Amino acid sequence: MATRRRFLRDSTLALAGAASLPKVLKAQESRVAPSDQVRVGVIGCNGMGFSDLNSIMKVPEVECVALCDIDDEVLSRRAGQVTERWGSTPALHTDFRRLLDDPDIDAVIIGTPDHWHCLMMVLACEAGKDVYVEKPLANTVGECALMVAAAERYSSVVQVGQWQRSGDHWTDAANYVKSGALGRIRLVKAWAYQGWMKSVPVLEDEVVPEGVDYDFWLGPAPGRPFNRNRFHFNFRWFWDYAGGLMTDWGVHMIDMVHYGMDATAPKNVTASGGKFAYPDDGAETPDTLQAVFEFDGFSMLWEHATGIDLGPYQRDHGVAFIGNLGTLVVDRQKWEIYAESENVDGRPEYLTPVLPVQRRDDDGGLDAHTQNFVECMKSREQPKCHPAIAARAAVTSHMGNISFKTGRRLAWNDKAGSFDGDSEANALLMPNYRSPWTLPSL
Repeated sequence: MATRRRFLRDSTLALAGAASLPKVLKAQESRVAPSDQVRVGVIGCNGMGFSDLNSIMKVPEVECVALCDIDDEVLSRRAGQVTERWGSTPALHTDFRRLLDDPDIDAVIIGTPDHWHCLMMVLACEAGKDVYVEKPLANTVGECALMVAAAERYSSVVQVGQWQRSGDHWTDAANYVKSGALGRIRLVKAWAYQGWMKSVPVLEDEVVPEGVDYDFWLGPAPGRPFNRNRFHFNFRWFWDYAGGLMTDWGVHMIDMVHYGMDATAPKNVTASGGKFAYPDDGAETPDTLQAVFEFDGFSMLWEHATGIDLGPYQRDHGVAFIGNLGTLVVDRQKWEIYAESENVDGRPEYLTPVLPVQRRDDDGGLDAHTQNFVECMKSREQPKCHPAIAARAAVTSHMGNISFKTGRRLAWNDKAGSFDGDSEANALLMPNYRSPWTLPSL
């Protein structure tokens, strides 16, 4: 592994312009030496895991050599797509540990449900792999701390899929916030109004589909009968595996709050909401939620709603930095300034410059994010969203969910990593892994 990393670190292959080449042609034109190739395996191939693979394969050095999934249909379909798109025949696994055993794999993409992230990432680091892991970093606060420690202990390059960190217009917006042009910022709003997310139908439990290793899919989560509502995409709306929109979209937007405000951890949180849109559907997590976080010097308001697209500032997602002189609103497409004004000699005078709308001028943050990961594999530098950064957004989001579950305002002690004087809330900080799986120890 040390030899491989020297190859990666010392590589001088140019990346500029490679993403525009057709994939097969690009592989031929680049003439990447076998010693310089980055061999990648994917764990969890159905959704974002394969989207991440599609993105990282735009980097000429990268080769997909292995896929792992517990669903035979997904595994077969994705293997065919890899062969068709990139001309390679990946090794196929149903047990991620066998993929990690392969010494020729340099990096793994973890695209599984959230409840698997911690165990898989820690074991991958222990096996000497670099890791691209989907967001949120983990499904509990305690797992986040373990993952930060694992990346540091094993000196692995770990990139977390909060790809706004690699988006140029997000960086420009954050720099404008930090410039002081908005004056003192007293409130930041972050939100996700997701109109595409409709009611989850109530479904009966059923026999596990042929070709699915459902017990392995559950892994460390509680044992339950198979239900299609809890499987593949919809796992997001069940507490055993994820944290609803609070962690699914929350980590993306809340990460940008931390970024723009140079914030660490909130001091307290209070959350309120429920299943107000679809009270009788099959999901568990709230479809409507507001959470107020107090940081040093400002407050942050998070809100989400399913089945609605018309959010604050007529955007279905975004972050608004509200200062004494003006407000900056940013989403995945653009950012703009809403200036405060005062009456001077009978005329309005803006308190901060009014800029044209600043639109995104790149291809999107995901491609830049995966390219940054590969570059950092070579340089051994920290990537744009390493676990210590991602943990901040994940912990903040989990704090909102814990306040919602307990129904009260919670005070957070960041040094201790726990809530002050609340045993019920603190009991929700760590997972209870189902045997034979155990929480990783370092």
